[in-house]
Amino acid sequence: MADEEAPTPTDHALTAASHGTDIYRSLHRQLQIFTDSYRSPTSTGRRIRQSFKLLWIIDVQKTPCARESVLFGSVGSLLIGVGNFLATSRVKRSCDLAAGGFILSTLGSWLYCRYNYAKLRIQQRIVQDGIKNKVIYEGSNIDPTAKDSRNNGS
Repeated sequence: MADEEAPTPTDHALTAASHGTDIYRSLHRQLQIFTDSYRSPTSTGRRIRQSFKLLWIIDVQKTPCARESVLFGSVGSLLIGVGNFLATSRVKRSCDLAAGGFILSTLGSWLYCRYNYAKLRIQQRIVQDGIKNKVIYEGSNIDPTAKDSRNNGS
C-alpha cells in the first residue's frame, strides 16, 4: 500500500469525465432502443403517425393550412351533396355538386388561411425588425427614441 501512488486530482477528473461519457453513451443507447421500439409495431398495433400526402404532392401534416382546408372541403362537400340530394333526389347530380363543393370549399379555405398566414408572417417580420433595431440603436447617438425623449423633456 505504501508503494501505490495517491491518485492526483487530474486522475479523478479523467475518471469522472470517462464515467460521464459512459453514462451519456448508456443513456443514448437506451433512448435509441426506446425510439426504435416505438417505431416498430407494438403489441397494440400502434405506429408513429405517418404523414398523409394529398394527391401524392402536398404533405398535409407539414404544410400550413392544408389540414384545415381538407377538413373544410370535406364538410363543405358533404353539406352540398346531402343538401342537394335531399332537395332533388338526383344522385348523380348530387355527387357532381359534392365534388365541385369539395374543390371550391377546399380552395376557398386554403386561400383564406394562406392569406392570413402570410399577413401574420409579415407582421412577425416587422416586429422582429423593430426589436432588432431597438437592440442595435438603444443607447447610441442615433437612437430615434432618445431624440424624441430629449425633445419632449426640454
